[in-house]
Amino acid sequence: MDRERVGVHRRGRKPDLSLRRRLIGLIWMLTFGGMQWRIAGWLSGISFTTLHSTFARWSRLGLWRRLGQRLALDWRRACGDEVLPSAVVVDSRSLRSAPTAWARGIDGGKLVKGIKLFAACDKHGSLLDLELHPANTDDHAGILPTLPRLAALGFQGDLLGDSGFKGAPFAAAALEHDIHVSVTPGGTRNRRFLPSGIRWAVERLFAWLSCYRRLNIVYDRAPDLFAAHVWI
Repeated sequence: MDRERVGVHRRGRKPDLSLRRRLIGLIWMLTFGGMQWRIAGWLSGISFTTLHSTFARWSRLGLWRRLGQRLALDWRRACGDEVLPSAVVVDSRSLRSAPTAWARGIDGGKLVKGIKLFAACDKHGSLLDLELHPANTDDHAGILPTLPRLAALGFQGDLLGDSGFKGAPFAAAALEHDIHVSVTPGGTRNRRFLPSGIRWAVERLFAWLSCYRRLNIVYDRAPDLFAAHVWI
């Protein structure tokens, strides 16, 4: 934070490190437990304006995304792998959202009214990129904005997905970024999950995310705020 100058301080003032530590702890607690922002500020003695505006500012600057991607690549290096993966796994998950959320759609297949989370991860299940859209968004259109961002990281390899990502137009769009789409069936006819290769890693990622209450129902009024909770 000091190197990227995204701390909680105004120009000309030294950052309050104790306040910054308290804010990071509160944000982590809010992501894990799902407490309301105003109640957390009241219990901690920190004003709601300071707490939420700091979280929104860090989210707007992309701090959480950079930290998440950096940790994912460092974890790969610690495991003895190459820094960049040779294949990423993509999938989507529909989440219920409150009427106050920024957008709502209906996923007819899963009968969920809310938003759809598109995630791309490596074989370890580490999140590399994500995208948020209404629940009625097609898988092709939802994952398409992540392709140039993955290419900007330096990724060139295979993109593994289920049958929702098949199609020549999507494969051609991915090939423009040197990404090759490989599609395998995601389940059986009776809707049971069928593990194939490393495709199960993204399902485990969604299982990890479901352990956090705030990530099961979307209440945030802006997509970047909810995405920040996912990265945290």
